[in-house]
Order: sequence, then C-alpha cells, then structure tokens
Amino acid sequence: MISEFISLYIRLFFLLTPFFVLTVFLSMTEGMEIHAQRKMALRTTLAVLVISLILFYAGNPIFSTLGITLDGFRIGAGCLLFLSAVSLVSGKRSAPEAEEDTDPAVVPLAIPITVGPATIGTLLILGASMKNMGNHLFGAAALVAASLTVGLLLFSAAAVKRVIGRMGLSVLTKITGLVLSAMAAQIVFTGINNFLI
Repeated sequence: MISEFISLYIRLFFLLTPFFVLTVFLSMTEGMEIHAQRKMALRTTLAVLVISLILFYAGNPIFSTLGITLDGFRIGAGCLLFLSAVSLVSGKRSAPEAEEDTDPAVVPLAIPITVGPATIGTLLILGASMKNMGNHLFGAAALVAASLTVGLLLFSAAAVKRVIGRMGLSVLTKITGLVLSAMAAQIVFTGINNFLI
C-alpha cells in the first residue's frame, strides 16, 4: 500500500512539471522581497490544489456527458502529454505572459504552467480510472502530497536556486520531460490495448 502511494505520488509530482514551474516562478518573482515571493508561492499552491482536485473528481461526469470513452481519451491525452514532454526535453516550452487583470499566482503560474492541457487530461484519466471511493481518496491524498511538494519547492525557491543553480534546474526539467514521455507512452499503450481486447 505504501509503495503504491509513493509510486502514484512520484508520477503526480513529475506530472506537475515542478522544475519548469520553479524556473518560471523565479523569473516572474525576480527582484521581489522574500516575503512577497513566499506569499505568491502559497497562492499558487492553493490554486494548484483546488484545480487539480476538481479535475481529479470531474473525469467520469465529463466523459459520460460528452460520450467519450476512457480509452479514447487515454490515447488523446497521452499524445498531448508526449508533446509536452518533448517541449520540456528540447527546452522549447515557453511560459505565457501574465495578464494585467489576473493574479499571476493563478494565471499563468497555476494554469497553464503547473496544470497545463496535458496535465488536465492525465488527471481526468487518473480520476476516472479509479473505481471506488477508497481508491479516489487514495489518489486524492497522493495528489495533495504532490501539490504540496511543488508548493514547498516554490516557497523555498531562493534557497533551491542557490543550491542547484539555473543549469541544475534546466537539467532537472529535461529529466522531468523524459519521465513524462514514458508516462505518455504507457497511457497511450493502455488505451490501444483496451481497444483491441
């Protein structure tokens, strides 16, 4: 049980692309006082938590309303996740600009940088594939833990930057992309396999 929780937690942690988020967060808060930076980190964490949990529980209602099969969505979301992984590995993923009338902690930091289209699709699949309330609570706990870990990284962004530097963040972002590409392949193969059975 513990090993399953840790496995799901690690997958969700990488799904939230923490090191890319941290890179964007550092560039957006450059010149800010540490207190203001940490307040933004807390707002971003709260937004990510709320959005992620809503998506996690919204899968089944959305699929049944739209008439989409879970396996069909798996293939589509897996392809999208793979494209996101490629952009991380190649270093071509860019951060959208913050709009004047929005809180940058929510847009763009929470959406779409932390919870982007590929993450949204994968969270919908994960939630919909869990069959009972116990599994849903188990998955939600892992999601909360992953979101809080990302929040902790943002909260201590200045210290993390001093320890590993910009180059270290770039390397970790590329490793995240590799992990996501493997997850994407698994999601697509599961969808295809279920269609063929």
